[in-house]
Amino acid sequence: MEEIAVYRKEHFNAAHRLYRPDWSNEQNELVFGKCNNHNFHGHNYELIIKLVGKINPDTGYMIDLKVLSDIIKEHILKKFDHKNLNLDVPEFAQLNPTAENIAIVIYNILRQQLPAQYKLQIKLYETERNFVEYPVSIL
Repeated sequence: MEEIAVYRKEHFNAAHRLYRPDWSNEQNELVFGKCNNHNFHGHNYELIIKLVGKINPDTGYMIDLKVLSDIIKEHILKKFDHKNLNLDVPEFAQLNPTAENIAIVIYNILRQQLPAQYKLQIKLYETERNFVEYPVSIL
């Protein structure tokens, strides 16, 4: 049976600050600009989860999208939505919460929650024009 892709789109709001504590204020400002705001700044993130797998002939589903939605709500949205990523999300205690790192953290969390038979890809929009994908390609 052929593989098929299914998608789930979610939304969360979060604040963050991009900086390195081992750098001077001047270097942080030079590298991260407005994103280095000492009082943090926020984004309305759009998250697209892509799963690739085979259709279950008994159900006609590749995965029940309600089940996928529940996993995302429990393990991602509760953790990220309306949070300060630097202060409230343990994964970013020592990791700069760039869009790239946020996507990888989300991937790693979901990878642990989903059956291994599904290939997983994360697309995270930080703004309407700026987004990242992880992993870059899934075969």
